[in-house]
Amino acid sequence: MTLPKFEYFAPESLEEASRLLAENGPGAHLLAGGTDLLVKMNHGLLKPTTVIALKRIPGLNAIAFDSDQGLRIGATALLSDVASHPDILTHYPAVAAAARETANVQVRNMGTITGNLCNAAPSADNAPTLLALNAEVILTGSDSERQLPLDQFFKGPGETERRPDEIVTAIWVPPPVPHSGMSYQHISARGKVDISAVCVGAMVVMAKETCQEARIFLGAVGPTPLRAAGAEGIIRGETLTEERIETAGDQASDECRPITDVRASAEYRKKMVAVLTRRALQEARERALSR
Repeated sequence: MTLPKFEYFAPESLEEASRLLAENGPGAHLLAGGTDLLVKMNHGLLKPTTVIALKRIPGLNAIAFDSDQGLRIGATALLSDVASHPDILTHYPAVAAAARETANVQVRNMGTITGNLCNAAPSADNAPTLLALNAEVILTGSDSERQLPLDQFFKGPGETERRPDEIVTAIWVPPPVPHSGMSYQHISARGKVDISAVCVGAMVVMAKETCQEARIFLGAVGPTPLRAAGAEGIIRGETLTEERIETAGDQASDECRPITDVRASAEYRKKMVAVLTRRALQEARERALSR
């Protein structure tokens, strides 16, 4: 299919990008890596009148970590850069794992974490871990900036709380909690090249064998990433035994709301939620106890 005609802009500042976004109205779309936008355009699912590329804006691709301030991932930071960044590998290994497991190497060398989130696909690989870590998105508008918790960002498939004049300029992740561990688990029909049929992000805080805190998020099993609050309640304040982890996995399966589509049946997805939640909790527990 031939791409629709559109105007293309490559601003060199956020101010210019915001102005172009405001001036061109609903037909304007932002371009970071383009791995979602261009596919939709190629299939006729999206027909923008204006495309505003962000790659020429200085500093927007920065990744910065501070032990007191946490992690900041710029809007045009590539998935491959996140997957290999030394500070992320050390302090946020599940974030690196989710980026590393997204699609294939070609997509990771073009696509961005921010684009993956803004696309708002229920199966977004990078959402569950960031949600489990209490991440926030930084949105810059024509005359203001705000931070929004990521668990308030998603409205539905393809829909977010980003306002028409706003650009998601970065993702902020709090500093790791002492004695915490995290994990990302996923499964897809064709391994490394397909969208996840189920994905799970988990974070636990341990005091010896007791789970002091837990956050578990599920992807591809609801209209948005889902929090498995019931599963968290089963392990929070309890000794994190294999039996309790198994019960939490079963509870997470009960909490999800999957559909049947070309990637997996609803029944299969529910079973895999239980399996992947257990794996995520086991790995998160081991990481927390080794810190």
